[in-house]
Amino acid sequence: MNAQQQIPRNALVWMIISLFTLAAPHVTRLPVWVLAVYGVAALWRSMVYRGRWSFPGRLVKLALILCACGGIYASYGNMLGLEPTVALLLTAFALKLIELAGRKDAYVLLFLGYFICITEFLFSQDLLIVLYSVLNTTLITTALVALHQPDQHRFNHGSLRLAAVMLAQAFPLMLVLFFLFPRIGPLWSVPIKRHTAKTGVSDVMQPGDISHLSQSDEVAFRAQFQGEIPPRSQLYWRGLVFSRLADGAWRRLRNYEVAPNERRPAPVTTGGEPLRYSVILNPTQQHWLYSLRYAESGQAGVMATADYLLYSPVELEDQYRYHARSWPDAVLEPELSDWRRRTELQLPKGGNPRTRQLALDMRAASASAAAFVGAVLAMFTHQPFVYTLQPPRLGTDPMDRFLFQTRRGFCEHYAYAFVVMMRAAGVPARVVAGYQGGEVNPVNRTVIVHQFDAHAWAEIWLRGRGWVRVDPTAAVAPERIELGLEQAVATEGSFLADSPLSPLRYRGISWLNSLRLRYDALTYQWQSWVVGFNSERQYRVLQKLFGQLDASKLMLILLGSGALVLVPVAGSLLARRRVHPLSPLDHTYLTFCDRLSRLGVVRNPGEGPAAFAERAAQALPHWAPLLQRLTGIYCELAYADANLSPTRSTQLKREFKRGLRRLKRARRPR
Repeated sequence: MNAQQQIPRNALVWMIISLFTLAAPHVTRLPVWVLAVYGVAALWRSMVYRGRWSFPGRLVKLALILCACGGIYASYGNMLGLEPTVALLLTAFALKLIELAGRKDAYVLLFLGYFICITEFLFSQDLLIVLYSVLNTTLITTALVALHQPDQHRFNHGSLRLAAVMLAQAFPLMLVLFFLFPRIGPLWSVPIKRHTAKTGVSDVMQPGDISHLSQSDEVAFRAQFQGEIPPRSQLYWRGLVFSRLADGAWRRLRNYEVAPNERRPAPVTTGGEPLRYSVILNPTQQHWLYSLRYAESGQAGVMATADYLLYSPVELEDQYRYHARSWPDAVLEPELSDWRRRTELQLPKGGNPRTRQLALDMRAASASAAAFVGAVLAMFTHQPFVYTLQPPRLGTDPMDRFLFQTRRGFCEHYAYAFVVMMRAAGVPARVVAGYQGGEVNPVNRTVIVHQFDAHAWAEIWLRGRGWVRVDPTAAVAPERIELGLEQAVATEGSFLADSPLSPLRYRGISWLNSLRLRYDALTYQWQSWVVGFNSERQYRVLQKLFGQLDASKLMLILLGSGALVLVPVAGSLLARRRVHPLSPLDHTYLTFCDRLSRLGVVRNPGEGPAAFAERAAQALPHWAPLLQRLTGIYCELAYADANLSPTRSTQLKREFKRGLRRLKRARRPR
């Protein structure tokens, strides 16, 4: 192989470093054997460079490819989906390193590395991930720079500095393109199905589901209000309404189960000033959105259901920002249709007989439905019921076992039991699931709602009042509603028990908590202005800066801004061309060359001193001995080692100057 096509050691080391940094953010999603392949690939290529091992043959390559594909299929169950595809790319990157022989292979590997770098954004667009991707881009670019430095056979940081400068010079152009380049939607799109579902409230609820979800410290969404933030006890974020109970689990109504004339929400009379807020919802791979009681949104792509919920017609694969306004005191469905009444009173035939009888007895002893509701809540308050994140498992007739035996449960247990009792006594009721409360960030006044804020409560229908929220959890553990989950389960120490390193467990350490909140405020700005910078927001920003826009004006602005960025960069590159200062010896030699040019002998670009002296001696034979002597003196002074004595150096310099004075008297031959 041509030496120019070989991969320098410096470039190979940077490629191996990039190999592992690209895989690092995917570690939790990769099978262990993929990480082992990375270690084997780095070892194999290092041994090939040292000459101890050889490149794999065709049969070995084929076997490695088949094993990799088979391993991915065995690990994920299929070759489709986001995680298997990314695992395949990462495995191909490692295997390509093994057969890395020349520059052509290196180009393929590095360009694949750039592609792998952006795959992390398919899973998260968090600010830390962006910063880490900048690091990965810098490392890959460093390897690319080192690939064009064939003389660099030792690992060094010079390539890294050059790559960093190149990326810094590209940063202003990136900003111009980000703000000005039109955001054109894809010609086609394919939904990205993840192999593992995101954490979040499900459309099916049975005892234990929400208590399991409450062990997660992930952020579900962030909300920002215009004006004052409502009290924590009023922050009930509705997401799902469960009206069907079957096989011990609550679920929402399917569209085909809703009567055609019931599929649109009934008109609602609103009064007073609404609560206005915006929400940035993290990806859920679901359709439902979260909002306070009776919410409206004029935003395109946000729709309303007959249950007065907001939802998206497409699954939320990415962070989604929407605006809403709510009237918490609005009366919902003051008149209940026959179909809706039947639906919200329906219970499975049989099951939980003691709970049904208890409900009938308490209803008979109550003067009204409202009094019956108060009696059930008083039962939860005064009898020894326990609010816990560690409820026991329930078997058949789960509500009988819960109400009469265990009496230990989480919010879904109490909502479940309450709605069953209401329906058994003839009071229309349903379970509502979503989130309750949230942490107010004092830095930017946003409400941070975590997964452990997931909650279930009930809505009952009362004549003249419509649907009324009733939270039986508040009767058992009012501190859960007023202060949050952490305070409600403080005595049993189960809050985020599976996440001992979560910063949310150390909110009592002021400096650590302050750092966490400041980073979250920065994350909110990142989500608002970068991740959420869509075409609509881009148009508003440009219109505010430049007035009314059309295609020609936008193109002029884009080209002009690009020129303003690129011209200074080009100017700085030209201005910073390295000009090495001349030493006194080089200056004297250039004077020698200038004297000869006056005599008609001009030194060619790149011509060495010896070759120039020989050509000058042929053109000026009379001065040939002097020219050879002066050139010899220059070479001895320029290339002499440190053993040249100062006395000898001084003598040679004086002799060179005397020779120049003699040459000054020379005349150009005719």
